[in-house]
Amino acid sequence: MAAELILAPEAAQDIEEAYGWYELQRTGLGEEFLSCVDACIQAIRRTPEMFAKVRKDYRRGLVRRFPYATFYEYADDVVTVYCVFHTARDPKKWRSRLP
Repeated sequence: MAAELILAPEAAQDIEEAYGWYELQRTGLGEEFLSCVDACIQAIRRTPEMFAKVRKDYRRGLVRRFPYATFYEYADDVVTVYCVFHTARDPKKWRSRLP
């Protein structure tokens, strides 16, 4: 059974901004990005402990085909996604988002 999902508002904004950028690059590319992010999040929900811990109890799932990582916490059968960041960004930015 898949874990419950909580998507932080900041993570939703990350996804929205990246979607807009990819759509400007090529029509339909934003939709492909959303599909890949959704696949990553669903994989996290199915097997949340499969992904490596990157800081304390926080884990990272990589988005296929796009240079993005999903940072989340898994506790009490709940996955909380805090951010979806481009992998070339300064790691201090995603670390600052984690509670």
